[in-house]
Amino acid sequence: MRVLSPALSLLLLAAADAFSPISIGRPSTILHGGGGNQHIGSGGMADTRNPDTIQHEDPRKSISAAPSFEEYLKQRANEGNTAATAPTAPPALASSSGPVSSIDSAAATTSVGYGSASSYLDTLSRTDAIAADMLDSSRKASTAASAPAKTDNFKSSPRWRKKTKQLATLGPASSDFEMIEKLFLAGADVFRLNFSHGEHAQKKELLDIIRAVEAKYDHPIAILGDLQGPKIRTGTFANPAGELLQAGQTFRFDSDETPGNAQRVFLPHPEILEASEVGHVLLIDDGKVKVGVSGKGPGYLDCEVVVGGMIKDRKGVNTPDSILEISCLTPKDREDLDYMLGIGVDWVALSFVQRPEDIVEIKRLIMSYNPNNANPPHIMAKIEKPSCFWDDNLERIVELCDVVARGDLGVECQPEDVPILQKTIIDECRRQGKPSVVATQMMESMIESPTPTRAEASDAATAIYDGADAIMLSAESAAGLYPEESVLMQQRIINRVEGDSHYSKYLQATRPKITDGSTASAIILAARSVARNVNAKCIASFTNGGETARKASMKRPEQPICAISPLKETCRHLAMSWGVYPEYCPTENLDTDNFRDMLRTCCEITLRKGLVSDDKDLIVVTAGFPFGTPGAANIIRVIPAAGPSYWDETL
Repeated sequence: MRVLSPALSLLLLAAADAFSPISIGRPSTILHGGGGNQHIGSGGMADTRNPDTIQHEDPRKSISAAPSFEEYLKQRANEGNTAATAPTAPPALASSSGPVSSIDSAAATTSVGYGSASSYLDTLSRTDAIAADMLDSSRKASTAASAPAKTDNFKSSPRWRKKTKQLATLGPASSDFEMIEKLFLAGADVFRLNFSHGEHAQKKELLDIIRAVEAKYDHPIAILGDLQGPKIRTGTFANPAGELLQAGQTFRFDSDETPGNAQRVFLPHPEILEASEVGHVLLIDDGKVKVGVSGKGPGYLDCEVVVGGMIKDRKGVNTPDSILEISCLTPKDREDLDYMLGIGVDWVALSFVQRPEDIVEIKRLIMSYNPNNANPPHIMAKIEKPSCFWDDNLERIVELCDVVARGDLGVECQPEDVPILQKTIIDECRRQGKPSVVATQMMESMIESPTPTRAEASDAATAIYDGADAIMLSAESAAGLYPEESVLMQQRIINRVEGDSHYSKYLQATRPKITDGSTASAIILAARSVARNVNAKCIASFTNGGETARKASMKRPEQPICAISPLKETCRHLAMSWGVYPEYCPTENLDTDNFRDMLRTCCEITLRKGLVSDDKDLIVVTAGFPFGTPGAANIIRVIPAAGPSYWDETL
């Protein structure tokens, strides 16, 4: 390991000492550097030379006369094919006088624990203050929210500086290229296609438009296909206008297909009649009518009306107290899933998840469609039922899926429980290193209003403070009058919260442990510490499947994470992860046998994304050799952004 400064040397030695020492080796061409290097060897032992006798050199000093990035890129363009003559074997590490540092891989059994967080009530108070201030300024300048985001410059636009991701649902209000492009420029990182509505051909048209926007801006965009899920409904009534149920009356649900009246109605779901017990609650029409089971018999449930109201044909029925022995996928869902897999969505959302077995079922179907496991879509579990929180169900659901969304919990759960359950979901996702999304009615009033209510702005801010990876819009962007403004408003709230010092303090205080003891985890922990102590501008990670970048995101570093992958699918999957700026780099543009060339590519990408802006900016780079091996991160380099023309020749 090359020493950048005494403080950095001690930091890295401390990081190595924290891990269980095991024998890990790099490729010989990378392990053996100049004789002046200090190493942390495979046994975890550091060079015993007196650090006071070693010559230290700040990597920024040797490039003080470096030209601008633009001049460097022009120089590269003028080099023509001379790069083809460069050696293809990975060169040795730089000598001790050069500006690039490396850390040999070490095993990690980490002991990073939870810190003490600020009061949750204080957080809520801050979100209210931010919401009030933002809405006041928004209403004073009513056209501000409707103005398109200034996103022509990656380096300066707030759209490219945020770490929390945004999902926007597409629909009648956002179905052409112009509007989808506006939503992307306003902040949308993922577009949701709701298969509860519309025809398959419409979804394919939207997907093609999204891919065109992606190509235009050369930036990965993820597409989420959302399955409708099992929707349980009542039968029909003899009176087309429905029946008005009075509180206190008795009402029966039965298996008789005769049209209903004020005393009974057909319930074409025998599994509800079987699973419901006396004392259980049934919610009709999203909770507008509430009944409690007072008796049951063969093929019927007698209920007492707790909250009266109008009940009409084919209204939805929710069962918060029961787990129904039904498949999580209806025949329509299976047809929609086949179509999603055929057109190539990046994520599949499963609605009304009841238990971990539901995730197992959809994964089995996806694998049967794609037996060779050629980059299948990732799975989102939408948490909308109380049964997800029974026993260890939530832990197992998070473990099985790829991302978890707080869906419409407000129907089957008490309103006062929803904020606590939301925090439970986010905390479990952070603990396991899985992205979390907060969705449903976040900006509901913006369907008809150009600005949200104070409560809605505070709700969005609270989700960000809690540590969610992403927040989502549904009808606001799909069918509302102000789709662009609603996306832009969420982006403004994100940037405002992320600029608050309390936000960073809270994330750092609640940083989860990484306990798998892997080399990749050790490298990620060390990279975050190095980046903080040398004041690096960004962390760059070469990744094949995205696992290294997701682990880096899990630790919520202060620096943005640039994830460079040769797979488009990986880049689109990472569009859901907090703080990750994915970049697709085709294999033909990435010489994985020449680490120096990979570092040069890293400098060019971080410049193009605006993650670095000065020749002396430092980048902490992680990679794994052999490249393409899942979870094989075993190298760290600290490089100046000036480019290889100003690096040590032995790199």
